[in-house]
Amino acid sequence: MDMTQLSNLLLQIFYIIIGLFMGITMVFTIKDTNHKTRIGTALFWGILAVIFILGDYIPSTIVGFLVVVIAILSATKQINIGTFKQLDDTFATLKAEKLGLKIFIPSLSIAIIAMLVASFTSFPGTVAIGIAALCALVLTFIITKAKPKELLADSNRTFQSIGSFAILPQLLASLGVLFTTAGVGDKIASIISSVIPTGNVLIGVATYCIGMALFTIIMGNAFAAFAVITVGIGVPFVFSMGGDPVICGTLALTAGYCGTLLTPMAANFNMLPAVLLEMKDKNAVIKAQAPIALTLLVVHIFLMYAFGF
Repeated sequence: MDMTQLSNLLLQIFYIIIGLFMGITMVFTIKDTNHKTRIGTALFWGILAVIFILGDYIPSTIVGFLVVVIAILSATKQINIGTFKQLDDTFATLKAEKLGLKIFIPSLSIAIIAMLVASFTSFPGTVAIGIAALCALVLTFIITKAKPKELLADSNRTFQSIGSFAILPQLLASLGVLFTTAGVGDKIASIISSVIPTGNVLIGVATYCIGMALFTIIMGNAFAAFAVITVGIGVPFVFSMGGDPVICGTLALTAGYCGTLLTPMAANFNMLPAVLLEMKDKNAVIKAQAPIALTLLVVHIFLMYAFGF
């Protein structure tokens, strides 16, 4: 078995593990008799579990139909948080005091282990993150001495807190591919060329960075926006005028991240923290990040203009 086959096998195993956790959430939901929309919520997690576990073996048409069902469940507000066993505050405080800063070790280990695996092996980044996550899980058990049933209960709590946002990264990635295939980048280029003057480096750079941020706000994903905006704006208005593809391309991608800080479409960054922290204002995270995001966008324009040519 070569490295590519091993990577694909490991990636498939990671997808199956995620699917199994989603299936466990479905079981928890079905058993929750106090859940007002338990059938719809359980169906949502059951469908996602099937897609993650058997996605490679299910015809794409069937998967598309299942995604439509998920969308209908979300649109009709059938996906909601159930009831959870409340943790005793005194016990939680004592546990936190006992663990101290050690509680952050598993989280930090994900980044460190993923970087080491990606740097010193031929595994791609997705596999490296999966390996790091499993190692972090083992470290969590060692440090906290938690029981397996507590893992299942907390995974259910986390998944239900995420809710329908769980499918958003996959949908946004698909949307980026769809836009690129449909030639949206070329359409953007034709529109921009009729509005901004060619040959002006500063305007080209500003349009590239702002376009990345705006399209990321729409799509919620800078990676998905990058291909479209680079084809439509980066190539004709920046690279063709002598812009360094490495410097300008990197800065354009991070300029897109400024848009990530400003959009509810980036649910895992902006909406999920508000849900988990039980904030009354679901846009509180975005409002707090907005001044920093806009400032960084201006800085990106300056850096690309000053050092990208």
